[in-house]
Amino acid sequence: MQPSKPSSSGFVPEIPRRTLDLPGAPNRRGAAPRSESKKLTVGPEISLTGEITACDSLVVEGTVDATLENSRQLEVTESGHFKGKVVIDEAIIGGRFEGTLVVRDVLQIRSTGRVTGSVRFGQLEVELGGQIDGDISIFKDEPVKTPE
Repeated sequence: MQPSKPSSSGFVPEIPRRTLDLPGAPNRRGAAPRSESKKLTVGPEISLTGEITACDSLVVEGTVDATLENSRQLEVTESGHFKGKVVIDEAIIGGRFEGTLVVRDVLQIRSTGRVTGSVRFGQLEVELGGQIDGDISIFKDEPVKTPE
């Protein structure tokens, strides 16, 4: 019997692969997913225009000109500027906001925050130095009227 020759064309060495954990990428190791999977951050010197939906948390460090609905939290940092219409549960304004802002729960305006436009809120917290200018009222969750 002749010994079988190893085939040089079919040999594939077993090389271990290294995986990288990238921020915001799904974890491949089977760990639980991050709780803030729907968080969008618009970084400094970035401009975003359009409509934002189904985003749990939006952090604005740059410039956003948009409509934001179906979201839970908005944070406009000291360097951020948001222009447009927002309907949200909570908002923290440390930069500039211009437009229509409806906050069902708590609106916090930091000492560096400037809000201009139509503002409705459930509760309001304003740090010394924070400013609001425009049409301001308390948000009341009014029941929908049905036709009789």
